[in-house]
Amino acid sequence: MPAPTGPAISGSTAAEIADSIRALIERGALSPGDALPPVRSLAQQLGVNRNTATAAYRRLAESGAVRSQGRAGTHVASAAVPAREGYTEAGALRDVAAGNPSPALIPDLRAALAAAAGRPVLYGEAAFDPGFEDWARAWMAPDVPVPADELSLSLAGGAVDALERLLAQALMRDDLVALEDPCFLASIHTVRLGGYRALPVPMDEEGMTPDGLRAALEQGARAVVCTPRAQNPTGASRTAARAAQLREVLADHPYVLVIEDDYYSLLSRRPFHPIIGPEHRRWALVRSVSKFAGPDLCLAVLATDPRTAQRLSLRLGAGTTWVSHLLQRIGHAVLRDPAARELIEEAGALYARRNAEFARLLGAQGIEVPPGDGLSLWVPLRAPAQQVAHQLMRRGWLARTGDEFRLDAGTGQGGEAAPPSRHLRLTVHELEHAEAERLAADLAAAIAESG
Repeated sequence: MPAPTGPAISGSTAAEIADSIRALIERGALSPGDALPPVRSLAQQLGVNRNTATAAYRRLAESGAVRSQGRAGTHVASAAVPAREGYTEAGALRDVAAGNPSPALIPDLRAALAAAAGRPVLYGEAAFDPGFEDWARAWMAPDVPVPADELSLSLAGGAVDALERLLAQALMRDDLVALEDPCFLASIHTVRLGGYRALPVPMDEEGMTPDGLRAALEQGARAVVCTPRAQNPTGASRTAARAAQLREVLADHPYVLVIEDDYYSLLSRRPFHPIIGPEHRRWALVRSVSKFAGPDLCLAVLATDPRTAQRLSLRLGAGTTWVSHLLQRIGHAVLRDPAARELIEEAGALYARRNAEFARLLGAQGIEVPPGDGLSLWVPLRAPAQQVAHQLMRRGWLARTGDEFRLDAGTGQGGEAAPPSRHLRLTVHELEHAEAERLAADLAAAIAESG
């Protein structure tokens, strides 16, 4: 289908032009893969400055509606199923892409399931199960800027549900959200499906960079989503010095919603360094149990400022939006069981040890990997990741490239196509030593063959 010309696209501001194109996509007048007019042509058609047309395309790219293909132009984004965490169709390949915890290190829930039985909970009762609420308060209170007796707690069906609820109660469509770049896949999808626009904030080994966060706030970000430790996919963990720098940046923006997604919490080998200062007015700390108690236990605790808690309560009332008391009782039974807590500690130590061992194997192959935290390693390459991953497939391995975790939506500065990623995310804790040695050697060979 040819790209629309003349009056088909309308508007005199970037927002109006972007809304016009989005409406054409929603009505089916533009289909996935259709080309949009070049920036210069669109500006001439609409009688606007070229920068206005460029800004309109950038807004659409930030929301995932379009993608730049460099000299091939800007096209409506494909409706293909986006990349997701978890198992993939590996077939005969050895999967080092999944990012899953080890099943052997997830506590056995049978005793907790029996302990969860009790009287039925009826409509209109409190959202929190009393026993779990006390435990959750003790878990969250040391890491937030309010006394324990003033702490406002909420629940969600996992960290992704928490993020969706937090953004929905604070934002409107087209609002800007600052996200880490590269970023956790579910955060990217949640922001785009919510109709918000993602602003990439660069990462280094200490997390979000202060300059990157400052730039996002100056562009008008109304929410910031960040990971204090074991960032997925990079494994970066915030230092005390970096946390102080980020708090200083945020001090000038006290009403921007800051969401700390401490998803790895009890498994992490690194301390928690908050960026939410005592004067900040809108904030949330999110901790889920999925990484250590199992992904099927969809339960997250949110500590927030009072206003955010009040708005969240409107979506956590009796009915389908509450979080099951059975799930809360199961989670509470696991978290107060000494044997389960010992297994969780063992899991965190094993993930860190296996990652460190594999990093040493890569170092012996001339591939230097910065130490990190989390379930996976973020491996820098001297060749495009897609090419290296293809060579690994020929050797029997399924790896995940860094391209999937990027926020640029294929659009760089000025609208050109962004360069391909040069990172792989590898999950290696399930590999025996001989397998890890073979993967390290195969990766070195794949990089060499990829130029």
